[in-house]
Amino acid sequence: MAFQNGSSSTYIMEAPSKTDAVELQDISQYPTQPEPVKHAASDLKIDDTQRQRDDDDPVENLPSPTTQGPEKLEQWNRPRANFWRTMAAFWSFVVMGSNDAAYGALIPYLQEYYDLTFVVISLVFLSPLVGYTASALLNNAIHLKFGQRGVGIISPACHLVAYVVIAVHPPYPVLVVIFMLAGFGNGLADAAWNAWIGNMANPNEVLGFLHAFYGLGAILSPLIATTMITKGQKLPWYYFYYVMIGMAVIELASSMTAFWGATGAVFRANNPRTTDTKDNRMKEALVRLPYARVTWLCALFLLGYVGAEVALGGWIVKFMLEVRKGENFASGMTATGFWMGITVGRIVLGFVTPKVGEKLAIAIYLPLTMALELIFWLVPQFYVSAVAVSLQGFFLGPLFPAAVVAATKLLPRHLHVGAIGFAAAFGGSGAAIFPFAVGAIAQTKGVQVLQPVILALLGVIWALWLGLPRIHGKVE
Repeated sequence: MAFQNGSSSTYIMEAPSKTDAVELQDISQYPTQPEPVKHAASDLKIDDTQRQRDDDDPVENLPSPTTQGPEKLEQWNRPRANFWRTMAAFWSFVVMGSNDAAYGALIPYLQEYYDLTFVVISLVFLSPLVGYTASALLNNAIHLKFGQRGVGIISPACHLVAYVVIAVHPPYPVLVVIFMLAGFGNGLADAAWNAWIGNMANPNEVLGFLHAFYGLGAILSPLIATTMITKGQKLPWYYFYYVMIGMAVIELASSMTAFWGATGAVFRANNPRTTDTKDNRMKEALVRLPYARVTWLCALFLLGYVGAEVALGGWIVKFMLEVRKGENFASGMTATGFWMGITVGRIVLGFVTPKVGEKLAIAIYLPLTMALELIFWLVPQFYVSAVAVSLQGFFLGPLFPAAVVAATKLLPRHLHVGAIGFAAAFGGSGAAIFPFAVGAIAQTKGVQVLQPVILALLGVIWALWLGLPRIHGKVE
């Protein structure tokens, strides 16, 4: 069928269903692939068919969001199934945030339990890199074969298996390997739900809430872990993963149920240009200009951003213990303050960013964050450092959602899943590379190297962001 976008003369054809065969016999000679056509007779028939489908309103038959005017975009609660799918994606991000923030709270106790050096203990940060890399390469293929249903099953299953193994506190090499599986689950869900919600109406706001739920998980995780280990009965570190097992069970049940109807066939029907050419589309996104420039700049930006975020959140407890000489519980709470700042920033600034514009907003947020990082580094007071790191979280919060929205505006629809999925998963590997690098350097220089590393990362991603093309609107 054909859709006309505003005053544009571009029409997109969709193969007729069996029930349309008789009615559409007179236009059967026209191509069913998305090519420009201008035939008034076919337009009339297709409009009638579309009205019938709109009355039925099945989620599977929704037109491609960005090929319509703004009023045709999917919303987080429309059609009805989107409400449950959005809630499932939110919970998935709670689990992901809890997973990533747990490292920082648990590292001092892991190091003591296994009697390891900084470099060796930092492998728990590095090992998820394998999982993130695999998810970046397989994300588009999983969508084509299994759809969002596949993501909704595979990602939570990876989390669940990983947490069960960690809970039995195996030898340290096994722990390092199993974190790869958790990384794959994180990377797959991160890429899928960012690309999906990035194409909705009001994407800054909805993505802001999505990533705020990541921040919520990151708040709860160190709080629960630190309380379990330092208060009350002072439980062993691995008891925290019983909590994570329960969260992963809920994630599996909610995601599988909500996305059960979002099969590979549905994805291929709604994204016809990716059906038989996934390799070409990935090549177009990663090699062919001008799209390759956008994809790689966004991927490198997210790599540095996630690296700074997780390195700061992951090593802040150790830094406050050893450099600022804080108490165990108070130092653990600084990590909670940082992630709380990220959560609040994503909600509050998620409404400010679209008014200012993504390009200008991030160009402002990053220098403010660097100024706060200098205060954190150069003022050797525990409470000043705790406040400064929380405010850094506030201004860092909206960066990831804004980068995803910018990518949807700079790239055509058919590249969104592949390019944004690649950028999100590639960026997620920053959660492995840079925290490990901090630990490796800290082995000889001390954990105080955290501050210059973070400041340098912030400067690099600011320069990368300024290199993006000017953002006008969504590219079709």
